Amino acid sequence: MPAGLPLNNKVALITGSTSGIGLALAEALAKAGANIMLNGLGDQGEIETIRTQMADTHNVDVRYHNADMTCPDAIADLVAHTQSAFGRLDIAIANAGIQHVAPVDEFPIEKWDAILAINLSSAFHLTRAALPIMKAQKSGRIINMASAHALVASPYKSAYVAAKHGLAGLTKTVALEIAQDGITCNAICPGYVKTPLVEAQIAPTAKARGISEEAVVRDVLLAAQPTKAFVEYDHLAGMLLYLVSDAGASVNGAVLSIDGGWTAQ
Repeated sequence: MPAGLPLNNKVALITGSTSGIGLALAEALAKAGANIMLNGLGDQGEIETIRTQMADTHNVDVRYHNADMTCPDAIADLVAHTQSAFGRLDIAIANAGIQHVAPVDEFPIEKWDAILAINLSSAFHLTRAALPIMKAQKSGRIINMASAHALVASPYKSAYVAAKHGLAGLTKTVALEIAQDGITCNAICPGYVKTPLVEAQIAPTAKARGISEEAVVRDVLLAAQPTKAFVEYDHLAGMLLYLVSDAGASVNGAVLSIDGGWTAQ
């Protein structure tokens, strides 16, 4: 492993890290020298390729665990497996999430239950399992990937908004409980990020509305974002690396916006 990297010998677990934001955060942590526990869905061959490429590129140890974020026992096993594999756990990032859009009175009950389980309850189960390890180490960083929707609402996203608001509250509560244990707990709240999921919506939306793809980005996807620009993976990684560094030791219980001014309105 290269010497002098800021996260040398640290261990990071990131849920939902086989694609999108989670994968970008895992790459940033690996580049900084951290050993990585990946988790998420996808083709097992593709995941193995991601794992080996990350390990080889950054000269760190990268493992994978397929824990189901709707299953508390599986999440506890993910944490236990991480400690067994690496001997410690320094950074736990609750990133896994799903979305469904529908009016409240038409919202499928099973979708509500799944969104609350994956977007909120899984963060509780991750934190609950990680804290004893971090307390024994007298150090640790818990990061909850929330959303601008942890601070403001949008119509037709009742479950997602409720879960992300709940995640902000969980973050603050945990931060108060562990404030003297050498551990911090914070939430990062991105605006729109150009993930593969979002990118795939642009062309169909342009066709359906009879407008250009540029107009879809500016006037539909980024209507609430004053910069009219997507939040970049690097912007999220920069915030994350600060929070997990020694320089971020006094940031605790913060719900931090990276949204181009969305929640300033």
